[in-house]
Amino acid sequence: MFTGIIEEIGVLKERRDGSHSCTLTVRCEKILEGTKIGDSIAVNGTCLTVTKLNADSFDVDVTPETMRRTAFSIVRVGSKLNLERALRIGDRLGGHLVSGHVDFVGKLIKKEQEGNAVNLTFSVPEQWMKYILAKGSIAIDGVSLTIAKKQSNSFFVSLIPHTGEMTILLLKQIGDPVNIECDCIGKYIEQLIGHNTSSSIGVTMDTLIAGGYK
Repeated sequence: MFTGIIEEIGVLKERRDGSHSCTLTVRCEKILEGTKIGDSIAVNGTCLTVTKLNADSFDVDVTPETMRRTAFSIVRVGSKLNLERALRIGDRLGGHLVSGHVDFVGKLIKKEQEGNAVNLTFSVPEQWMKYILAKGSIAIDGVSLTIAKKQSNSFFVSLIPHTGEMTILLLKQIGDPVNIECDCIGKYIEQLIGHNTSSSIGVTMDTLIAGGYK
């Protein structure tokens, strides 16, 4: 589990491709502190397991399923990557609960300056729009952000200068893909309601309405 608060921007040092998978060597500094083989690290918002530790880098394996669900296919040697170590019990939760399990790949379709902020608009496949909520939380390449506005097939977020400096989001160009993870709470509620087809005690639309959720 992660918070979406990026700790460091790493650089892809080496990439070794298999037929449908790859192994990445990521150069960094801060992320190596206290890290052990087997630990989880969010790389551009994707939870990956450390398989090897080096003096200035770590290795992770990217499976075929992860390749299909993320934008790692375009990451090349020299690419900058958002990095975050797994949340420890007792740490401050500055962002929101992020699982590191990417839902879909969106694309940057608009980028504009507004005062001290930069507004970024991302496309969303139709089937995922139901999880996009104005003022709700979302993780973009692992960065915890608040959705400023929901549109018909897209949404936009506003980046303050600090977020722009601490992440790779402002390096994105129009058309660039990003890993997007929707807030997990809505997905769990949807599944609980969908599986509850009897009158037994559980979560239903009726019980939610009775509890004041409308």
